[in-house]
Amino acid sequence: MFDSKVKKKTYEKPGKFSKSGFLIFAKKVTVHVVGIGLEGAAGLSELARQIVERASLLVGSDRHLSYFPQQSGERWVLEDLTKAIVEIRHWLDGEADEQEDAGTPPPSQIIVILVAGDPLFYGWGRQLIAQLPADKLTFHPHVSSVQLAFNRLKIPWQDARFVGSGGGYFEELTACLKLGTAKIAVLADETRTPAALAKLVKAMDLPARYEFWVCENLGAPEERVGRHSVEALQGQSFAPLSVVVMLQESPATVAEPVDLDKLPLLGIPDGAFIGCADRPGLTAEREVRVLAMAQLTLQPGQVVWDVGAGNGAVSVEIARLFPDSQVYAIEKTVSGTAAIELNCARFGVQNAISVHGFAPEILHRLRPPHRILIGGSGGGLTKILGVCALRLLPGGSIVLLLDCLEDIGTVLNWLEDRVRREPHWSYRIVQVQLSRSVPAGNSTRFNPLNPVSIVTVDRGEF
Repeated sequence: MFDSKVKKKTYEKPGKFSKSGFLIFAKKVTVHVVGIGLEGAAGLSELARQIVERASLLVGSDRHLSYFPQQSGERWVLEDLTKAIVEIRHWLDGEADEQEDAGTPPPSQIIVILVAGDPLFYGWGRQLIAQLPADKLTFHPHVSSVQLAFNRLKIPWQDARFVGSGGGYFEELTACLKLGTAKIAVLADETRTPAALAKLVKAMDLPARYEFWVCENLGAPEERVGRHSVEALQGQSFAPLSVVVMLQESPATVAEPVDLDKLPLLGIPDGAFIGCADRPGLTAEREVRVLAMAQLTLQPGQVVWDVGAGNGAVSVEIARLFPDSQVYAIEKTVSGTAAIELNCARFGVQNAISVHGFAPEILHRLRPPHRILIGGSGGGLTKILGVCALRLLPGGSIVLLLDCLEDIGTVLNWLEDRVRREPHWSYRIVQVQLSRSVPAGNSTRFNPLNPVSIVTVDRGEF
């Protein structure tokens, strides 16, 4: 796993006397972990260069060792860190040779491990700390590749999310994308290439748009930094030592009209809508939208309330399907209201009305509805249901999209009380648990959507 010619030595423990009566000193062995960039030795501080030059043992990859051709210490080509740590322990556990001159302690030994960038940032530092004595370790970090990437782009990065290439890579990245994280930095490798990342983002059909910056060979003479769209990345190849920075685009930059002729009449892809930058969870996924609309049992010429409309995806779908109906998209957040207005303009719907306000107060000002969809309540579900029940026309329906067990209990308690006084109310519940297939490198995995319970409350004609 590494090329070395180690001379095994046996040492007696420090503080003891040899048979000849001379005091024995232990050799002091320290381990220095030196971060290095693609510029090689030239990028090291003067202190780090001196430590490397004095090393009794230099451990690193072929590329890292090649930066120090004049270094005279023993050299190990590192391939397997775990096996290298076992050998380093032999050095740390070794004892000093017997000294004939009791006043001259043996020289100290320095082990230097060369690593890329900052060893404690997605590097080998954590494993070294776990398996070697902490008091023997000293870290000399280089600027990390992610730090370099954001500085090249001239973008503050204290609020960025980082995704390495470890075992939880897929789950961590998909979670960031579903949350609509504004800045994501991904450490690419031979499998998780920039093209593979773009393929994943496209397959997830996100309402949030991302621009890709691929930063190759940062710090090296052949460094390249370029901006790419999701489509442009398909089929391209990049240097294996790359950092991909994904930046969420603002809605204002993606508010171009859509090609309505290419869209289905039902089940518009999520990516066709403009999302809410600060609250991506306000977007109802396509599969959930279709099921909710089926439960609404819509008819032409109806008045529909969409309470907690998010970015207006459901309202737009209903307005497109039933141009003679009137849809009120009620949303309390400013970002949601802005997204609703942008989406209505993008899809050219005139019969969807954006209403900014808090339910249930705002509901008293609207026309009585035939159908009501409740996608969010802000904690006031019981009050909202009470107003909706008063304003709902006979034969109408209320459909609720609930993702909390407590909300289901609230609805059932409200219904129990309502049916006791007005027996013509009834309900049914559909629990939805769906997953979408998405590419993950060279394989395909399922990305689960948030489980949702669809509660349909019907008011009889009485």
